[in-house]
Amino acid sequence: MTVLVLRALGLGDALTGVAALRGVRRAWPGHRVVLAAPRPLGQWLADHGIVDAVLPAQGLTRLPWPWAGPGGAQDAPGCLAVNLHGRGPESHRVLQATRPDALLAFDNTDAGHIGPDWDENEHEVLRWCRLVRSVGGHCEPEDLRLGPLDPPGGRGQESTGAQQGGRGAVLVHPGAAAEARRWPAARWARVVHALAAQGHDVVLTGSEAERGLCARVRLEADAGDAVRDASGRLGLPALADLVSTARLLVSGDTGVAHLATAYGTPSVTLFGPTPPALWGPMIDLPRHLVIWHGDPDAPPRDPNAGRLDPALAQVPVDEVVAACESALTQPPATGNGTTTPSGSDRPSSRHAAPSPAPSAPG
Repeated sequence: MTVLVLRALGLGDALTGVAALRGVRRAWPGHRVVLAAPRPLGQWLADHGIVDAVLPAQGLTRLPWPWAGPGGAQDAPGCLAVNLHGRGPESHRVLQATRPDALLAFDNTDAGHIGPDWDENEHEVLRWCRLVRSVGGHCEPEDLRLGPLDPPGGRGQESTGAQQGGRGAVLVHPGAAAEARRWPAARWARVVHALAAQGHDVVLTGSEAERGLCARVRLEADAGDAVRDASGRLGLPALADLVSTARLLVSGDTGVAHLATAYGTPSVTLFGPTPPALWGPMIDLPRHLVIWHGDPDAPPRDPNAGRLDPALAQVPVDEVVAACESALTQPPATGNGTTTPSGSDRPSSRHAAPSPAPSAPG
């Protein structure tokens, strides 16, 4: 029997779903797990053994099922379907169209499906783990991990290969998919300048579409060869390898931050419209500093809005530089304890109190 799982979203969404995907395997041992997701992302997860195969999908498009996967072997018409994409009804209907033998999904009257209740205030990782645990698929935040807590040789510049290809470097990722989560380039440049002035080897990362942004940050940082620009030149496997051996990752609330969580790489993450209590790190918390100036009592804001979020706009350069210095000068904690982010309702630089989050895609 095949278990067809839908999570046709981006990098951060895929990584926050890894724990639940491992729970799917435990719920149905011996079954073939097929992930409906963007091809490069799904294949990368398959290469890690998280799933067995990827059915290329982007968003809530019709899934060709039964599907002839690699080698031409076609799946049987029946399947078990798992919706890790959203609360429905659209995503429920995409899976219902495959005529599954059973559907695991959150309760949605419009889709005619009965299941566990959706909780707006639940952390993204815990939400999907709860769904899978409802059918006996044990999973927890520790299942997010994709590698050892530390690479062989440690994370310092003395590590093997530390001076080659960015290994052991401080990575700065200034971009994000939406304007709401993009801290201004001029501020990123000042952070990069400060890191380079302290003698750190800095590497800028970003997508092909973010090459112009990274070029601007590097130019305005005015730090010469101390800053290298790798934007637009790294596929997902290469980016993951770079993050896994970095001394520190500094970024906004975007997919690459979840790579730092997966590999236990120390990080500083700037949050804006979404509270870190709902999308922030869930494991190795002493390694991950989060900066958020939001108000948990305010109504939720759109993380995909077309203008800079006010909470992110309030983050000053000095606070980010100080967080980087703290992360780089303190030895990373080695404890593996899992803690739900919590804290005061005032701006903080670790964990923030929860507030309602925007609904997941349908």
